Amino acid sequence: MKVQAMADVYQDDKIFVGKSGKPEYLTLKFGNRHGLVTGATGTGKTVTLQVLAEGFSRAGVPVFAADIKGDLSGIAAVGEARDFLVKRATDIGIKYQVDEFPVVFWDLFGEQGHPIRASVFEMGPLLLSRMLDLNDVQEGVMNVAFRFADDDPQLGQADSKGLVDLKDLRELLSYLSKNGKEIGAKYGNVAQATVGAVQRQLLVLENQGGGKFFGEPALNIADLMRTDRDGRGIVNILAADKLMANPRLYATFLLWLMSEMFEQLPEVGDLDKPKLVFFFDEAHLLFDDAPKALLDKIEQVVRLIRSKGVGIYFVTQNPLDVPDKVLAQLGNRVQHALRAFTPRDQKAVRAAAETFRPNPKLDTAQVITELGKGEALVSFLEGNGTPSMVERTLIAPPSARIGPVTVDERKAIVAKSPIRGKYDQTIDPDSAYEILQRRVQEGASVPDKQAGPWGGGSVPRTGRGPAPAPEAPPASGSSWTDVLGGILGGGGSSGTRRGRMTTSEVVVKQVARSVASQVGSQIGRAIVRGVLGGLGGGRR
Repeated sequence: MKVQAMADVYQDDKIFVGKSGKPEYLTLKFGNRHGLVTGATGTGKTVTLQVLAEGFSRAGVPVFAADIKGDLSGIAAVGEARDFLVKRATDIGIKYQVDEFPVVFWDLFGEQGHPIRASVFEMGPLLLSRMLDLNDVQEGVMNVAFRFADDDPQLGQADSKGLVDLKDLRELLSYLSKNGKEIGAKYGNVAQATVGAVQRQLLVLENQGGGKFFGEPALNIADLMRTDRDGRGIVNILAADKLMANPRLYATFLLWLMSEMFEQLPEVGDLDKPKLVFFFDEAHLLFDDAPKALLDKIEQVVRLIRSKGVGIYFVTQNPLDVPDKVLAQLGNRVQHALRAFTPRDQKAVRAAAETFRPNPKLDTAQVITELGKGEALVSFLEGNGTPSMVERTLIAPPSARIGPVTVDERKAIVAKSPIRGKYDQTIDPDSAYEILQRRVQEGASVPDKQAGPWGGGSVPRTGRGPAPAPEAPPASGSSWTDVLGGILGGGGSSGTRRGRMTTSEVVVKQVARSVASQVGSQIGRAIVRGVLGGLGGGRR
């Protein structure tokens, strides 16, 4: 067999993935048509992911990948010519060469890389409800909170609508609960018990460390789309080993990241190569128990984000983990071995075989169960975007290290990172917590129809202010009849309406209201309305 140098099989417009009867390439111009890498545990999915990430980086395409076990971090270090790697290279007819790739490490907890943060408002009520595992009623309260923050004159003008971190959201929920009557008139019922349940879920999230994700400075998507001085795409690696202790946080974060890219990036159509490739490991976590609204959102993002120049590659054990509508969008496929031990396994094998373009030389369903470690069935888009016939392929060996970097190596890479210092310090801006605390201390009320979001005004109430000083009792010679007549007729004997009720008038008004509320019969209510009807149009 003729042995070629690895550089000879790399082409400017293609990524060399492995060899069947011929070299198997992923064409870069179809890299934004998404992909799927599946297979049982221990069959080589992580190595395939590394080979793809190296290929994209070599072609100048930035990559974002979650590192579940820490193994992918080795892409930052020079590989070693181990015997099994050299043999693999020889088996596919190439000469093995070592390499390393530019890497930026990220970590939601800020321990193994640069912190990644987002504001609560950017996360939005749908994803936040998913993260907190809220029911429909609790999600409704969350929607009210976000709408209130958007409409409120002070919060609406603050950065991220005033909702930056979890203490902002807690303070807002508390404020809504205390002013539930006024807010309910505009947005719907806000029950204290429901608010309490949501706040307990926030506490659970904080105890799991999720609160570190919310804050400023928020991630700038452009920092994920860098190349180094040699033109290689930077591989952004998210340390996800600790994050996997909260799978819902992991899945929701990655969905938020995809959504942010979808919303922020401009339409570019089909390019010669993607602007960014996104690898989503343990992809089944994204879809497990997801409500229909969320699944619809995922399908929309996957279907439309390719026109933004972004490719999404799902990595999971079983193709059945991915809903059919999403699966139909994934044009590039790598299928490692599956084991058909159970009826569900057998169904997965048949489903996986049926997703490939048939090859008359292969019994695809049978081959899936026979694949060895490092072997896979592959089918990539070619020509005008049609899938190639499925081929049994030996995956190429990675050029960088297989296995994790050491703690010291990771620290050294973070220390020389191109974004060092940008996200390391948390900023606590003037946001909902401070704004609402001041409003409560000043005695300010919820903006009404004449001010702010309730009536379209732009100036909120400045506060209730001090209570009016009680006026002196009626002067000598005045009677309680005069007082009652002042309320009913608009003033005292002069018939002029005074600007403020006296203490006595207030007492009479309260007594009248009490009497009216206690009169049970229709006749009694009619009498009270006849006598005290003037109160209905009285001062507020």
